[in-house]
Amino acid sequence: MKISLKQSRVKWVLLAAGFVVIMLFLIQLNSMITTLKKEEERKVKLWAQTVVSKAELVAKTEEFFGKVTAEEKLRLEQFIVAQKKLMAQPLSQDINNLYDQYLKEIKNIPVIITDEQNHITLSQNVKIPEQTDILDSSSTFAGFFNNQPLEYGFEDMRFKLYYKESEMYSNLRNVLNDFIESFLTEVTQNSVFVPVIITDSAHCKVIGYGNVSKDQVSKSNLQKTIEQMKEANTPIPILLPGNQNATIFYEKSSFVRAMQYYPILYIGITVLFVFIGLWLFRTMKRSEQDTIWISMSKETAHQLGTPISSLNAWIAYLAEDERNKEICKELEKDVNRLTIITQRFSKIGSTPVLERQNLVSVIEDATSYLAKRSSKKVMFDIRLPQTPVYACLNKYLFEWTLENICKNAIDAMAGVGTITLKLDCEGKNLYLDITDSGKGIAKRDFKKIFQPGYTTKKRGWGLGLSLAKRIIEEYHSGRIFVKQSQLNSGTTFRITLRKA
Repeated sequence: MKISLKQSRVKWVLLAAGFVVIMLFLIQLNSMITTLKKEEERKVKLWAQTVVSKAELVAKTEEFFGKVTAEEKLRLEQFIVAQKKLMAQPLSQDINNLYDQYLKEIKNIPVIITDEQNHITLSQNVKIPEQTDILDSSSTFAGFFNNQPLEYGFEDMRFKLYYKESEMYSNLRNVLNDFIESFLTEVTQNSVFVPVIITDSAHCKVIGYGNVSKDQVSKSNLQKTIEQMKEANTPIPILLPGNQNATIFYEKSSFVRAMQYYPILYIGITVLFVFIGLWLFRTMKRSEQDTIWISMSKETAHQLGTPISSLNAWIAYLAEDERNKEICKELEKDVNRLTIITQRFSKIGSTPVLERQNLVSVIEDATSYLAKRSSKKVMFDIRLPQTPVYACLNKYLFEWTLENICKNAIDAMAGVGTITLKLDCEGKNLYLDITDSGKGIAKRDFKKIFQPGYTTKKRGWGLGLSLAKRIIEEYHSGRIFVKQSQLNSGTTFRITLRKA
C-alpha cells in the first residue's frame, strides 16, 4: 500500500509540474499572440485613418477640378459677351487691343464659332484643315460635341460657340482619374490584407473589392457581407469624380481573426499531448507490470511442479497401508488443488481457452471446496438457479477469481460472518453478486482496490483483485466492480458475463 501511495503521489507531482510548465508556456504564448494582435489592429486603424485622409484629398481634388471647369466656362461666357459688344461698335485700335486681350484669356481653350448652319466663322486654338468650313462630327473635331454649345445672337444673326477641354484641363482630368484609380486600388489591394468592399451610396452596386471572395460580393450575399462589416467597423464615406458618393466597408484581417482562436487551438493540442503522454505512461507501466506478473506466475508454476510430483509419490507410498486410506484421500484432494493452482499460474500471460460451461456447477464446486476449508463461523449462502446457466469460461481462472474475492471477504469479516453468492439472469446478461458482512470499503477506494499493489493487509501483495479484474474483463470480456459498500456493514462485488 505504501509503495502504491508513493507511486500515486509521484505521478500527481509530475502531472502538476507538467501542468505548471504548460500553463507558463500558454501564458507566454498568449502574451505574444496578444501583442501581435494589437500590432495588427494598430496597422488596420492606421490604414483606415490613411484611407479617410486620402478620401478627403480626393474630395478636395474633385472640388478643385470643378472650380477649374466652372472658371473655363465662365471665361467662355465672358468672351461671348465681349464679342457681342465688340461687334456692335466700329473698329478702332483700342477695340482691337481689347479684343486681343479677350483672346488671350481663352488662349488655352479650343473654341469654334459657327452660324446656325454650323458654318465656321471663327476659331481659336484649333488647327482646322484647309477648305474645311463646316463643323461636323468627324474625327477632326473630336471632343467639341462633348459639351453643349453656348448659343448667342447679334441683331438678326445666331451663333454657336463650340469648345472642348483645354490641354491643361485634360491633363488635370487624367491626373485626377489616375489618382482616383490608384486610391481605389490601394484601398482594395491593401498591404494589411483587410477585407474591403466599395459600394455606391445605396450600397447596392459594387465599385471595387479586395481580400474577399466573389461569392461574398454576389447579389445574394452582398447585403449579408456588408452587415457583417458594419458590425466590425464604421463605414468610411468618400466622394468620387462626378460627385458620386461611395462607401468603404471593411473588417478585421483574416490574420487578426485567426489569432483569436490560436490560444484555444494550442490548449487543445496541449491537452491532447498530455492525454497521449499519460496513456503511453500507463500503457508502459501496465506492460511492465504484466511482464513481472507473467514471469512470477510461470516461475511459481515451475517451482510447484517438482514438490507436487514428490507429494504424489509419497501419497502412493502411504496408500499401500490400509490404515492411511482416508488420510490419503484428503491429501489427494489438496494435491489436486495444488495442481489446479499450478495450472492457473501457468496460464497467466497466454490466451486462455474459453469453453461453454455450466456456471451454476462452477460456482458450486468453488464454494464447496472453500466451505470445507474455512472456519465454521463463516457461512456460505448460495442462491443459484435450479436449471443450468451456460457461459463461455475458463473454469480454472474463473474459480480462481471466486476464491480471491471470497478469501478477501473472509479476511474482511475477521473469520466470522456470512458470504452470499447470488446469480441472476436478465436477457443475455448474467449477474453474480458476492456479498459479505465485513468491515466495508470507503467509496473513494472503490477503484483503487483493483490497482496492482494496493492492499490494506500488513502482509498482502495487492495482486488478488487486480488479477481478478484482468481475468474477468480481459479474458472473459465481462465486468467486475464494487456494486455497493458501507463501512462496518459489508460489501457487494458484482461480476457481469454474457450468456453462451
